[in-house]
Amino acid sequence: MLIKVKAFPGANQEKIIKKSEDAFEVYVRAKPIGGAANQAILSALSNYFKISEKQLKIVKGFRTRNKIIYL
Repeated sequence: MLIKVKAFPGANQEKIIKKSEDAFEVYVRAKPIGGAANQAILSALSNYFKISEKQLKIVKGFRTRNKIIYL
C-alpha cells in the first residue's frame, strides 16, 4: 500500500493528521538535516499504524515535503 505524506519538519509538536484514506500530514520536531526528519516521520508512522519501522520505506520525496511511502 502506498500513502502520500506531506511533511512538516521542525514543528512544535508531533502529530499525524489523516486527510484521506491514503493521504496524511505528519508534523515532527526533527529538523531536515542529515535525514533526521525522514527518520522521525517513519517512526511516527510506524507508531500510528502499529507496525515495525522496517516495514516502511520512502519511495519518493527524500528531499521534499511531499513524500510517497510504502507500507
